[in-house]
Amino acid sequence: MSEEILRNVRSNLFKIEPYVPGKPMKEVKREYGLEEVIKLASNENPLGPSKKAQDAIVAAMADIHRYPDGGARDLKVALCERNGVTPSQILVGNGSDEVIKMISETFLHAGDEVVIPAPTFSQYWFGAQVMGGTTVTVELGAGFEFDLDAVLAAVTERTRLVYLCTPNNPTGTYIKKQAMQSFLERVPKHVLVVLDEAYIEYAEAEDAANGIEFLHGGHNVIVMRTFSKLYALAGLRLGYAIGPSAVIGAIERTREPFNANLLAQAAAVAALADEEHREASRQVNRDGIAQLTAGLELLGYSVIPTQANFLIFDTKTDDKEIFQALLHEGLIARSGTALGVPGYLRISVGTAEENSKFLEALKRVVFRLNQKV
Repeated sequence: MSEEILRNVRSNLFKIEPYVPGKPMKEVKREYGLEEVIKLASNENPLGPSKKAQDAIVAAMADIHRYPDGGARDLKVALCERNGVTPSQILVGNGSDEVIKMISETFLHAGDEVVIPAPTFSQYWFGAQVMGGTTVTVELGAGFEFDLDAVLAAVTERTRLVYLCTPNNPTGTYIKKQAMQSFLERVPKHVLVVLDEAYIEYAEAEDAANGIEFLHGGHNVIVMRTFSKLYALAGLRLGYAIGPSAVIGAIERTREPFNANLLAQAAAVAALADEEHREASRQVNRDGIAQLTAGLELLGYSVIPTQANFLIFDTKTDDKEIFQALLHEGLIARSGTALGVPGYLRISVGTAEENSKFLEALKRVVFRLNQKV
């Protein structure tokens, strides 16, 4: 390729490292010669999608020669009923990743600042970097708790966006209502606060902040949510944001036509109507968190309390070594080093059987590693 062509590429793009997802199960089977592999790396719902959602997908397949509804009208109506908003307040995206990118394209000029706690979801940094913005990171406090005073102190006249992921990925920690209220009352009016609530439906804490309440309270917030986690539709890539109509209308100008596919929209509408599946998913998560926490503590590990469908724990050693050793056992976890928390391992909640196999595999791995010392 001509060097002259490459010189035309925006220089800020060369600073972007491609996102590295958890290892696919097929790849691990092939690489390690395994018959069975358990994936606990990507915070997926181990129950799989609701039967109603599956039936809706099958019914919609006859129409896949047609373009989807570009306005996602049925889905927006269903979301409005649940959240007390109007269709003009909802933006639908091809996963939350696309929503983040659209927000960045709408509000960021080169040199603008985005403030994020760290560690957190890497795509906030990606969205800023694509637009030539600057990411200002604020370290989480002890126990990975949010320090919103420190976040506020990092805001300047160049700040355009603040991202707060609650419950936070990869730590599972959350922001309390009172702390969020105090923060939003003090944040400058020129700053848009994006509340990423991908895991909010798993949160059990009564004092957990709920972004929709603050949106109704008139604050400058956008609330992002997803169908990839509790609703188990990760493979269909469907996320959405709820915010003030004028703000959503501005972001809509960056949205590509037909960005939410027909099957995803049909499945999402059906999933929203399946309360039984939602509650079953929450119960599996409650039981799984208790099972994993108890098992890890018996092995001598310290677990960070979580409000999500995953947890992290301090391995007290090289997390990358444990991660690799677990792969040989057919267990795919997530290395803390890859997530900005070196020394820790992140585990998604699986079925009771999967959780047990993970704990057994970890015990074997740790025993072997200790024998080397």
